[in-house]
Amino acid sequence: MKKFLVFLISLTVICGFPISALGYGWGYQKNNDGTPPDVGFYGQLLSDYDGFYIDESGDKEIYLTFDNGYEEGYTGKILDVLKEKNVPAAFFITGHYINSAPDLVKRMNKEGHIIGNHSWHHPDFTTSSRSRIDEELDKVESAVAELTDQEEMLYLRPPRGTFNEKTLAWTRDMGYINAFWSIAFVDWNTGQQKGWKYAYDSLMKQIHPGAVLLLHSVSEDNALALEKLIDDLRKQGYTFHSLDHLMMKKLLPENSYWY
Repeated sequence: MKKFLVFLISLTVICGFPISALGYGWGYQKNNDGTPPDVGFYGQLLSDYDGFYIDESGDKEIYLTFDNGYEEGYTGKILDVLKEKNVPAAFFITGHYINSAPDLVKRMNKEGHIIGNHSWHHPDFTTSSRSRIDEELDKVESAVAELTDQEEMLYLRPPRGTFNEKTLAWTRDMGYINAFWSIAFVDWNTGQQKGWKYAYDSLMKQIHPGAVLLLHSVSEDNALALEKLIDDLRKQGYTFHSLDHLMMKKLLPENSYWY
């Protein structure tokens, strides 16, 4: 799959863009009216380097993604809900997570979820050398391949959400697709959880067609809100899909994808 998608991407690469030394932190103007957020020039920048933050088709489809830097005891509950509801997700993991929660990594893979790369040590890529980034990503990919039958990684979530044209170009050349997001909220502070309804309301207010949700699995609120979130979005006509589905929609003619 990875080689096939990278081949298709190579056919659509636009060359000649300047490489910026500036670092950016992913962010946007949130909307609460059912429309996608305004990401400013970031949208074109990602497109130039074949990354994404949204399904731009306008279809009522949702993509669940989780960042897993360490384990707080809630990922198992999240996986239980995803399995019960038959919903695919992508889990972006670090080296610390691989070392501390190998059984959960195996379970993610066994239950059909995508395991994405979030780097080994979670450094700021914009201040890292190409060789350092390559080492960070290779170490995660190799460790996951040893634990599971997922031999390759296609999707990368840059640690800390920091990036620039240089890191986007380098990681694309390494065979990765940079996966950002169109919906998130402050959910990673384990000492300031505000209850499942706060998490539910924070996400539902931002929902829009084609949304890529970023959730942190260390949040108890997210684990408790997930089941109702899925049920209520389905009632609104939304369907849940994997990131592979999103990429096939981007790269192949309409109605020719199968995910």
